[in-house]
Amino acid sequence: MEKRTHFLFLVLLLLLTAIIFTAVLAKKGRNGHHHHHHHHPGSVKLFVFGDSYADTGNWGKSAASWNEPYGLTYPGKPAGRFSDGRVLTDFLASHLGMKSPIPFEMRKSENGSNLQHGMNFAYGGTGVFNTMANEPNMTVQINNFQQQLEENVFTKHDLNSSIALLSLAGNDYLTYIMKNDINNVQGLQDLTKNIIQQLLINMKRLQAVGIKKIAVTTVEPMGCLPNAAVVSSYQNCSEIFNAAAKYHNEALVNEVQKLNNENKDSVIFLLDLYAAFMSTLTKNGKLSGNSEMKTLLQPCCVGLEQKYFCGSIDDSGAKKYSVCKHPELSFFWDNIHPSENGWKAIYYALRSTLDEKIR
Repeated sequence: MEKRTHFLFLVLLLLLTAIIFTAVLAKKGRNGHHHHHHHHPGSVKLFVFGDSYADTGNWGKSAASWNEPYGLTYPGKPAGRFSDGRVLTDFLASHLGMKSPIPFEMRKSENGSNLQHGMNFAYGGTGVFNTMANEPNMTVQINNFQQQLEENVFTKHDLNSSIALLSLAGNDYLTYIMKNDINNVQGLQDLTKNIIQQLLINMKRLQAVGIKKIAVTTVEPMGCLPNAAVVSSYQNCSEIFNAAAKYHNEALVNEVQKLNNENKDSVIFLLDLYAAFMSTLTKNGKLSGNSEMKTLLQPCCVGLEQKYFCGSIDDSGAKKYSVCKHPELSFFWDNIHPSENGWKAIYYALRSTLDEKIR
């Protein structure tokens, strides 16, 4: 038992550092795209809310996502994405036959023509409630969106043919776990109820302004993230974290069904990240690997010592991280985030849902 507690403590320590790092670390300062033109360009807009799985550049330049080696694969330099390349938002936009919508923070610096694809309000490290990342939570993100509507940046007509993406990868849980006992199952379950209730409020707000289609992610298998799998040398996912993710997802499915029954005007559908991650990470129930990685749980970009992370540099500017030889074969880029290759695999797993739900 003591050993397990020690393991959990280690996991939490890694999670804590990973979150804080993902959010706030900053020490100084080939391109295969899959277009599925289901729509006429400009007819559909994508509005994005959530966290680092969807953020395409809202974080300030102090974030890890604006430092090397992030952006290595696409666009070839750091560009504010928490990956070596494209993230979920990019693949969804591509599926809709459009470019990724402009990040909210960049709306002023860009000319108006770039608003034709919608807008991305997501910030890495955030949740439905406040987290360790001192950035706008989902409620504030939706406030920012409503402000754009009040300023007539987008019209009622824009919203009728629009799609909203809500990405919730679990930062609320990580924040809770850092402050509480992970073995307090009741506390975790109460938290899940609160998270789902807040998510429902958010979805109803988007429905109320006239968005007809809302895609919501299930929580990925949190126990398979490298910062949880590291305690088993990337040989196994942590079941305790995966159990929390499953509990969340079951509650989410039930509530979304209810909401769809109540509101016939608008449809909410789930993008099952849990299943998409698992189907990619495992083959025949076993964790898959490749020539470089023992299993796909191993991240491509890692700190050279425990105190360092992907992107860390020391005071002299020396790199304190290493990048794998073949990012294009990896599933995870860093301790938390899929690589572009990982997101591509997840997108392929989600494609039939998207084809069915987005006509």
